Amino acid sequence: MTHASPSAAPPAVSFREAFLFWLKLGFISFGGPAGQIAIMHAELVERRRWISERRFLHALNYCMVLPGPEAQQLATYIGWLMHRTWGGIVAGALFVLPSLLILIALSWVYIAFGNVPLVAGLFYGIKPAVTAIVVQAAHRIGSRALKNRILWGIAAASFVAIFALNLPFPAIVAAAALIGYIGGRVAPETFKTGGGHGSAQKSYGLALIDDDTPTPPHARFRWGRLMSIAIVGAALWLIPMGLLTLHFGWRHDLTQMGWFFTKAALLTFGGAYAVLPYVYQGAVTHYGWLTPTQMIDGLALGETTPGPLIMVVAFVGFVGGYVKAVFGPDSLFLAGAVAATLVTWFTFLPSFLFILAGGPLVEATHNDLKFTAPLTAITAAVVGVILNLALFFGYHVLWPAGFSGRFDAISAAIAVAAAIALFRFKRNVIHVIGACALAGLLVRLLAG
Repeated sequence: MTHASPSAAPPAVSFREAFLFWLKLGFISFGGPAGQIAIMHAELVERRRWISERRFLHALNYCMVLPGPEAQQLATYIGWLMHRTWGGIVAGALFVLPSLLILIALSWVYIAFGNVPLVAGLFYGIKPAVTAIVVQAAHRIGSRALKNRILWGIAAASFVAIFALNLPFPAIVAAAALIGYIGGRVAPETFKTGGGHGSAQKSYGLALIDDDTPTPPHARFRWGRLMSIAIVGAALWLIPMGLLTLHFGWRHDLTQMGWFFTKAALLTFGGAYAVLPYVYQGAVTHYGWLTPTQMIDGLALGETTPGPLIMVVAFVGFVGGYVKAVFGPDSLFLAGAVAATLVTWFTFLPSFLFILAGGPLVEATHNDLKFTAPLTAITAAVVGVILNLALFFGYHVLWPAGFSGRFDAISAAIAVAAAIALFRFKRNVIHVIGACALAGLLVRLLAG
């Protein structure tokens, strides 16, 4: 691919060229939202100059205030801006599809061969690594979000609410948003942190969609277009949900998965780590689709595959469909694959609708969005929720048989080593998981 000089805008990008890029991105989007956004910035802003720094950050700031995976939504937004509705659908879908296919395959290997010594040994080392990764996530988000005593207080209150009072995650998010909304009006200085990714400071040359490039006709706001997206979006939710209810009944596991993960999709403020406690409360405690240990293993698989971390829901769906044998004992793989695909559909459908419906409103102004006060409070609450998740994981890893059983000193040593690698040496998450998996395998082989 030839690149235009910085003084000239790059040539128009064909739909085929964009398709190939989004396909490639779907296979290389490791590193969580920060890593995925960094890859898109390097490719689209710096190298290819498909979009300017300012327009890229403006789109990102909008995606940051939405529930759902912001990196996937950003890809959808840029694809939509460049190539209309189908451009957005292709960009967003290809961000998810490779991960879904890989996770279906890995989930099957895990559930069908998890008791094989090789696989069991690998996961023995992976579990403590995941505990350390969740602690690091709490620290990373907390160090950015908790800028004053009020926000520290919100984080502490959310921890108590979920740890001691066992309040549902949606109630915690709603309370934090209300506090942020009121606080943003009463004490705006306290709640002004968070929500954005800064302002554009650099220019990498003229971009295809530059700072002063007029908004294309398809991206201008029209009430008729908004209504048509709302109607199509409602149909895309109602038709599969209605068919599931008519064919299986409302209480069936597949129907409940569709309903539960629709709610989860609307609560993913603050990233996947924020919604994991809610998924745990529902999938493990309420529905029994998988065990606490399987939830930890699923998070490890989500960390080591490309795509958004919230794709761990595909693992939850696969294990739930497989274990519950929703299509009978002779179709276990099919049950898992269908359940994984269903929960992915219901989890990501809102993200596409938010971008396609809200994009024209965002394009109408290139000023920073002013929705950050509730988001700041929600992010502070998320820190307390993630800390609770880390304690939950730590308990199941270090005392696998409960507090009445023995303390697993080897798992504790692996967790400490993983934490040192992450905090002190800033090692890559995938490298840490790989090293801990090998350590776990060696321990099991030597013990055997």
